[in-house]
Amino acid sequence: MLRITRLLAVVLALATAGVACSGDASLDGTSITVLAHDSFAISDGALAAFTEETGISVTVQTLGDTGTMVSEAILTAGNPLGDVMFGIDNTFLQRGLDAELFEAYESANLDGVIAGLDLDPRHRVTPVDFGDVCVNYWIDAIPGAVPATLEDLIDPTNAGQLVVQSPETSSPGLAFLLATIAGTPDWEQYWADLRANGVSVTSGWEDAYYGEFVAGGGDRSMVVSYASSPPAEVIFAVEPIDTPPTGVLLDSCFRQIEFAGVLAGTENPAGAQAFIDFLLTPAFQEEIPLSMFVFPALEAAELPPEFLDHAELADTPHLLDPAEIEANRDAWVDRWVEIVLG
Repeated sequence: MLRITRLLAVVLALATAGVACSGDASLDGTSITVLAHDSFAISDGALAAFTEETGISVTVQTLGDTGTMVSEAILTAGNPLGDVMFGIDNTFLQRGLDAELFEAYESANLDGVIAGLDLDPRHRVTPVDFGDVCVNYWIDAIPGAVPATLEDLIDPTNAGQLVVQSPETSSPGLAFLLATIAGTPDWEQYWADLRANGVSVTSGWEDAYYGEFVAGGGDRSMVVSYASSPPAEVIFAVEPIDTPPTGVLLDSCFRQIEFAGVLAGTENPAGAQAFIDFLLTPAFQEEIPLSMFVFPALEAAELPPEFLDHAELADTPHLLDPAEIEANRDAWVDRWVEIVLG
């Protein structure tokens, strides 16, 4: 009964939020394929409600991480593997735009999006969610004062305390590199100082957070993670806790914004557009925090209590123009390798 009630609620939300209805004969009985990264999550109930309301069936095809997904899409540009792409973010956005992966579509629901998230004035992509990649610290394990700035990470007091991910192989690792490029006067010297201060590097987030960081039994009190990690610590605690054991260094945060777009060459553009509309409805947006542990782009979307109580976002997160990232990413990463791993 609860599942049926939830399904009816989602159908009602879709019907009142600018999503094409099932009475449109051109859409009823059609299908779309959504290309997504491996972290994409959506409930069966929400997909079923979308199909019930629009008549469009949805297949989700995951293609690895964001970089892999974008690369795969570029290889088939104009003759796409699907109809919609979900999850291209501002670190890879310009690459997708330069490859002309998307058809312009301005959703009627775009007016409800938080200001500053819509980075493409031509509406080739639509902002769907966002999150901050930040240094997290284990409150009871830091050796000195709680870190407040990026500069605190190179203080000798914090020697041997930080673990990061490689920007060659990790999305949060790349985001933190971009934070240091945007947030320090001389990012190359900053990383030389981090290396001298004993920074450790892993290939991915899991190896860092559940390996060398205290959360996984390691001995490092600071790790590159997400602003949403503290509420996750509360939600997934083995024994119930009211307060997360971790905090967030807000001065270190780089804001990642995820987008969806109609893929150029789709055989069902109307269906793809209806799905973009759906992504900006409360029915989908309010699932985002507890399914993907990022924040909804829709300003009116309600956050779950765990996020309201325990999640912090940076007031002034570090950002770089997607075009600047695309023009310099490879050179920046190569230089990082020379400094930190050379």
